[in-house]
Amino acid sequence: MALSLFRTVRGRLLALMVAIALPIAALTAAAAVSTYRTVLDAIQISQARAADDYAVRARIWFRGALRALLSTSATVAALPPEPAFDCRTLDGVLRSSAGYLALHFTIPGRGPCSVSITPQISADDLARVSADMLRKPRVPIWGGVELSEARYGRVELHGQAYLAIHTRRPPGSGPEEAALLLTSTELLNSAFELGTADAGLIVGMISRGSGVVIQRGGSDGDDSWLPEDEIVPDQIQRWRGTSRAGEARSYAARMVAAPDLYVIASFDQRAEKAAATQFYALLLAPLLTLGLLCIVYLKAVDQHCVRWLRGIETAARARRADASARAAISNEMPGDIRSVAEAFNTMVDEQEVRQRKLQAALDDNRFLVRELHHRVKNSLQVVQSYIGLTKRDHQGEARIALSDAECRVHVLSAAYRFTLADGEMQPVRIDLFLDDVVAMITSLVRSRSQSVVGKVETEAALPIDRIIPLGFLIVDVVSRTLRAVPGIGIAIMVTDHDAETIEVAITADRETPPIAPPRLFAGLLTQVEATEIGAARGASLGVWRIRHRH
Repeated sequence: MALSLFRTVRGRLLALMVAIALPIAALTAAAAVSTYRTVLDAIQISQARAADDYAVRARIWFRGALRALLSTSATVAALPPEPAFDCRTLDGVLRSSAGYLALHFTIPGRGPCSVSITPQISADDLARVSADMLRKPRVPIWGGVELSEARYGRVELHGQAYLAIHTRRPPGSGPEEAALLLTSTELLNSAFELGTADAGLIVGMISRGSGVVIQRGGSDGDDSWLPEDEIVPDQIQRWRGTSRAGEARSYAARMVAAPDLYVIASFDQRAEKAAATQFYALLLAPLLTLGLLCIVYLKAVDQHCVRWLRGIETAARARRADASARAAISNEMPGDIRSVAEAFNTMVDEQEVRQRKLQAALDDNRFLVRELHHRVKNSLQVVQSYIGLTKRDHQGEARIALSDAECRVHVLSAAYRFTLADGEMQPVRIDLFLDDVVAMITSLVRSRSQSVVGKVETEAALPIDRIIPLGFLIVDVVSRTLRAVPGIGIAIMVTDHDAETIEVAITADRETPPIAPPRLFAGLLTQVEATEIGAARGASLGVWRIRHRH
């Protein structure tokens, strides 16, 4: 990461912290995701294994009952076909095996043989059940050696449910023999007893189309935990679905005896929720730790670094308004920042010393300039007075020339007087200056038959180096016209053309003959930075525009 892209110390330190924290956060997130997936896989395997365990136990029990049925059937078939043989002698076999309720045999040469220790189960019932079982497909082999052609199912007689185990010698392997055993459904309780089980686990043996044969967990007779849609597994299957009660649950199913008997196990979402909680804890705890570390880091940067740098910056900016501002010095400051603050204060002290010296030199220069201009102004007044005294001893052209010279000297004197009016050099207001110049022209150059009127309608100002040539320009135009045309009246108009420009127009009350300006006239226009708008023609003596703002 290019830290130079960040312009502040805080930004660069934060970027460095983020560059360190991001890989750690990524590794933490990857570890949390991996752990979460591992736990989920373990939960799924455990759920599938739970259904498989119950299915295996059910198969073992059915295989045990089948062995007992085959042994009894072989014993009966081995007995001599005596007319005195009575199947009721097998009553002791049923009573010695708890939960075995009825037997039915079909042995060639003897006919059907039935026995039941339950009065409501008759021989006809057993013959009908045996015939029904033969119509069902045989159960595929589970593994190992096939004992016989077997069928398992749930039957209901007189409102009571029973488990039926039916076997028949495979066709073509000898005399066709068949045997049927009816047992109580409670015998599967011992097979389904796994000790302590998960509190959220409900498992049951299901018969297709008949419902729950036996159930572990939940409430007896409550089948709302079963999936909303009946799913008969092919072999083993796991899925998530909605129960008949509308609750989201996980299911695992395993076929026990195709096509009707299967085991289904239902799990609530506690394990998945616990895994999700663990995932969020593993993911968020390190991230929150990194976030807290960043906050503490930023706080420490602000407290021990940025705060002091801002103090130096504040002191530097405050010097514009308060020359005595200094950077704060504290024993809590880091050594390098304190060194910078002390260097800043030393620089400020040296700058103040230099500034005082420069201010003293500037004050001296200003005093000298004021004194110089004051002496110039006094000298001009002396020259003007001397010209006025000399003019009394001359007549004719000499007197006119001296009056013109006196008027020009007055322009210089008036300009210095106005610019030094407040003791400092400053721009001269055009209206005040030209009113004074017009009054002097009227006093010195105009004859009794002539008139000079000034109408200045502006409050603009010009510096002294431009106001003097403006005065010379007006004096030159007006004096040349007054000397050439007796009895003429002249008007000097100064108005604001726009916010940055004034317009100077000099007009006569009659047409005047063209009078060629002297050579220095063009120099005056250049000095005053004036633009000629209208040349002298007829009654107009000239129009000029002057920008007073740049």
